[in-house]
Amino acid sequence: MQTWRGAENTPADWDGGVVTIGFFDGVHLGHRQIIGRAVRRAHDRGERAGVLTFDPHPGEVLRPGSHPALLTTLRHKAELLAAIGVDALCVQPFTLDFSRVTAADFVRDVLVERLRASVVVVGENFSYGHRAAGTLATLTADGARAGFEVDGVRLVRSGEEVLSSTGIRRLVADGEVEAAAAALGRPHRVEGVVVHGEARGRTIGYPTANIEVTPWAAVPADGVYAGFACLADRRQPAAISIGTNPTFAGRERRVEAFLLDFDGDLYGQYLAYEFTHRLRPTLRFDSVDDLVTQMAADVETTRAVTLPV
Repeated sequence: MQTWRGAENTPADWDGGVVTIGFFDGVHLGHRQIIGRAVRRAHDRGERAGVLTFDPHPGEVLRPGSHPALLTTLRHKAELLAAIGVDALCVQPFTLDFSRVTAADFVRDVLVERLRASVVVVGENFSYGHRAAGTLATLTADGARAGFEVDGVRLVRSGEEVLSSTGIRRLVADGEVEAAAAALGRPHRVEGVVVHGEARGRTIGYPTANIEVTPWAAVPADGVYAGFACLADRRQPAAISIGTNPTFAGRERRVEAFLLDFDGDLYGQYLAYEFTHRLRPTLRFDSVDDLVTQMAADVETTRAVTLPV
């Protein structure tokens, strides 16, 4: 997938195509409905499919301090988009200046002159331009004048509720990782570099990899989870702990995991944890022996739910 930062840096060899626009945090099933439509329409037309996304989250620029927890890093988002079949990704820096671009200027400068859109595919609630003045209706009218078609896609709903990144963030924050996975179409994950902890796990027979989570990450509620540790192309079953280690009177909230059937040095490596099942809340044990007994049970449960029979 071809990638560039800033519409003004669109490569000379990008000859236009079908474009879809959005922050697309999580690239959840609702997003996939829109992005997949763009990919199919592009292929039907013999063109390429492009995504225009933004960095950072617009909310942090427009309302500093309101940055939501993020379901995906930009790195992971790009991987997910490529897997859907997107041919090009333009990451537009979202700044105060950009937020003041009018709807009409956005259409002319970004969609027409830079991205050379033939079709623009967006959700039915799409808005754009300064103070979100542009809507699906105005985009359709602007497209008719500028020479591109607009395809408005009905949003995916679960019952009466629209499937949204906001709703999935709530599920993650509550530790409901299985429900979050159902909405995402895959397990939720957090990522970061493996850093040194207090090495207590190693002394009790369960060495853990402690990651420094990427900024703004949507970290599940404190507890113990079954899931996977992803390192490059390797996906290893893991029992993942989130919390402050109350048995040892810890204060720092950590995300760490014991990788099943793994022996190796992970310090300094970039690792992702995927959450498939919540096993239990964080508990304070009266003794280290009690903790070790529970950890052994957690590992066996993890093995049962992550490894094929």
